[in-house]
Amino acid sequence: MKFTSTLTILAGLLLGAFTAQANDQPNIILIMADDMGYEALSSNGSESCKSPNLDKLAAKGVRFTNCFSNPICTPSRVKLMTGQYNVRNYVKFGWLDREQTTFAHQLKAAGYATAIAGKWQLGRDKDSPQHFGFEQSCLWQHTRSGRSNEGGKNIDRRFVNPLLEINGEEKDHTNGEYGPQVCTDFICDFIDQNKKNPFLVYYPMILTHCPFDPTPDSTDWDPKRLGSTTYKGDRKDPQRHFRDMVAYA
Repeated sequence: MKFTSTLTILAGLLLGAFTAQANDQPNIILIMADDMGYEALSSNGSESCKSPNLDKLAAKGVRFTNCFSNPICTPSRVKLMTGQYNVRNYVKFGWLDREQTTFAHQLKAAGYATAIAGKWQLGRDKDSPQHFGFEQSCLWQHTRSGRSNEGGKNIDRRFVNPLLEINGEEKDHTNGEYGPQVCTDFICDFIDQNKKNPFLVYYPMILTHCPFDPTPDSTDWDPKRLGSTTYKGDRKDPQRHFRDMVAYA
């Protein structure tokens, strides 16, 4: 299933869910991109990248136009999940202090079904997502690195044929799956299962962090590859795969 189809399904499910909950608790889908700057979105004026899927969400959703993030992964994730400046609670890269309270804790306590899908990188304990308030999870870099040894090389496995963990159980994909698509399919299933009740979906997407890699919409997509063959992408056109990744996001 192409991501555009998933987005259409997601929008339909969400519209129905919001209608059902219009006079009660609103449903929430929070999306965070990985290493994609404000300037990369065509809805923000980008001329080099096109982001049709995110533009549709931006036109109909809530936009954070007066926020800032840190220049690397974990500090931004810690800040967003806890609502605090990093000087107050950031410990180290790849870790969220288990004594912290997250927005998922608060919404779960308010009766929401909660789920997270995408990139974790906040602690390798198997129960980490549940500990921080998420009842269901589909994650890359949960208890393991998300890499594999192929022919003596350490290969990144977040995109094509990804190494994920679903509700804490390892799932190695080898049939041409695309990591971001697996995550959005998981989200759609969760929404469909919980559309009669208030829900929270947190989607810290795997895109568009390097390795800069072909997407299923790229001309050089190869579903047989076990991971990313390069980290920097096409050396002749360094932005080509990044543009494809932004468009797919």
